[in-house]
Amino acid sequence: MDENFMKEKPVFRLILSMGLPMMLSMLVNSLYNIVDSYFVAMISEDAMTALSLVYPVQNFINAVAIGFGVGISAVIAIYLGAGNKKKANQASTQGFILAVIHGVIMTVGGIAIMPYFLRLFTSSESVINLGVRYSNIAFSFTVIIVMGLAFEKIFQAVGNMKISMISLAAGCIANIILDPVLIFGLGPIPSLGIDGAALATGLGQLITLSIYLAVYLARPLSVKISKEYAAPDKITIAKLYSVGIPATLNLALPSLLISALNAILAAYSQIYILVLGVYYKLQTFLYLPANGIIQGMRPLIGFNYGAGEHKRVRQIFNIVLGMCAAIMAAGTIVCILVPDKLMALFTNNEQTIEAGKTALRVISAGFIVSSVSVTASGALEGLGKGAPSFVISLFRYIVIIIPAAYILSKIFGVIGVWNSFWIAESVTAVIALAVYRKSVKKAKY
Repeated sequence: MDENFMKEKPVFRLILSMGLPMMLSMLVNSLYNIVDSYFVAMISEDAMTALSLVYPVQNFINAVAIGFGVGISAVIAIYLGAGNKKKANQASTQGFILAVIHGVIMTVGGIAIMPYFLRLFTSSESVINLGVRYSNIAFSFTVIIVMGLAFEKIFQAVGNMKISMISLAAGCIANIILDPVLIFGLGPIPSLGIDGAALATGLGQLITLSIYLAVYLARPLSVKISKEYAAPDKITIAKLYSVGIPATLNLALPSLLISALNAILAAYSQIYILVLGVYYKLQTFLYLPANGIIQGMRPLIGFNYGAGEHKRVRQIFNIVLGMCAAIMAAGTIVCILVPDKLMALFTNNEQTIEAGKTALRVISAGFIVSSVSVTASGALEGLGKGAPSFVISLFRYIVIIIPAAYILSKIFGVIGVWNSFWIAESVTAVIALAVYRKSVKKAKY
């Protein structure tokens, strides 16, 4: 496969061809997240609360897998743009091996810490038991998840977005089908409850990995995973981690944020923890499709950077920013018009629905402006500039929002926590533009 199309095709058509397949697969992934939570909520409100409390650790595991995968993709794309196939092969092989090692460590660590982690936020033995049961099964599939995500980023690095779309969509659809079957039982299949939800998630990931393996073996890519390139190369490994670590931290910071907000909200009522958990499920409908466009952008911006096509790098950034803003605008309208109907998907408790309605309307004020931070951070990762990207995320998820949520909650109560979201997004957008422009200037675009 010739990757030069990434610097030859018209920019807008190129972004659509790379971004739309990923956006569609992310929409399916968003649907899976909503459906999974919908069925878990049918078990009990305790089960939904348990899922909300497990989410930060689950998100951290995904963050490590995806973040290091971003490092693999960025380094491969830059080497391919520069015409260095040997280095690209080293990056794919050594990146894959390191990803598997990460997966083994996270499997053991994730299962070990969950009972203690859950007790930090609830004294309900029912919630703790449900959370431990779910996480023990879900985390057992961690190595499969990291392998699938490593393949995803390798395929994306060479511009093959269609296979990523098919693999992700197949896994998510299988998950959606398996959820009710395994949770509630069907014919000879027993009702497994929350264990069934975790098992459905893991089996969906296994299907995704199986498709990647089948395609890779049947139609080898222009970059290889081979023992020929397995000998550790310090420069390659350093490059992988220089992008992968900041990208991982970028994705892991929301876990820290959610845990901090859960601690603040727990002082008021467990209802607000549930509302926050539901919000993070709903916002995947916006941020996952936007992330699909970002995923399409990363190899394009990296390849063109490596090839010295600086004008195209600027064009790619501006078009992707506009597309992300359009997605966020649609989400803002929906959250303002029908927030109660969105909440009612996950609970029939009127008090929870009313609290969620207020939260969604306030938080959605920051959606559109957040597209600036999302696009700038993704573009910097594609350019191999992980540290500046991390700075943006640090401000977005930690430096501004957590202190603002704590202070405003002391003054205004729970409504202060919800207002901290749009305040943080607005301030971070200004910082993101400054950081991006400074990084671009240094790169002499």
